[in-house]
Amino acid sequence: MIKVVSFKICPFVQRVTAALAAKQVPYEIEYISLKDKPQWFLDLAPNGQVPVLITESGTALFESDAIIEYIEDEFGPLEEGVTNEQRALDRAWSYLGSKNYLTQCGTMGSKDKATFEERVAKFITAFAKVEAQLSGEAKFFKSDVLSNVDIAWLPLLHRAAIIKKHTDFDFLCGLPKVQAWQSALLETGLAEKTISDDFEQLFTDFYLSDTYLGTGKDVQQSSACSSSSCCS
Repeated sequence: MIKVVSFKICPFVQRVTAALAAKQVPYEIEYISLKDKPQWFLDLAPNGQVPVLITESGTALFESDAIIEYIEDEFGPLEEGVTNEQRALDRAWSYLGSKNYLTQCGTMGSKDKATFEERVAKFITAFAKVEAQLSGEAKFFKSDVLSNVDIAWLPLLHRAAIIKKHTDFDFLCGLPKVQAWQSALLETGLAEKTISDDFEQLFTDFYLSDTYLGTGKDVQQSSACSSSSCCS
């Protein structure tokens, strides 16, 4: 059985576990602390980062983009009959999602109002681009069938839903098609299959303690929307 080495609230790991869950590929998972990385992990990961996927033959794969490609090559695509051109587009939209993981983390971790509003205005431009791309008719990004693009954006949409649940702040303000996509994706139950049982508690402890979002003071949805021009 393959094995994933993970940090519990890492979005890059969730993308990998979501890809495995979507294909119903069984795997083991081992969690480490990023503050105290064990030597065996550092020996496996030249970049010193999670995720690491250890194949059944014992090969340690690193970098989430490479791992996602391996999963597709090894276990087959989520969609059949995708052209090379469409596959390239899918990878581009997936990359746009994954490159915003750390941007979302930094935004949620902002310590003061000015920093938060500056960061959120930049961060949600990615969601605005998706809003313009979505048809509004399909359940998911391209169709009613899950694709790699949906898997890549799941960590962002899942975390946005948790923030809204605990703070009423919605990163998807004024983006109805993205909100519908978020709802459809979360309704699949895939998010719950990709995280640890204590994920939400660990996530909120980290991002809603000693942060601007966590204080509950002057966190105004209208301010963020107006500053980003995302609301219509």
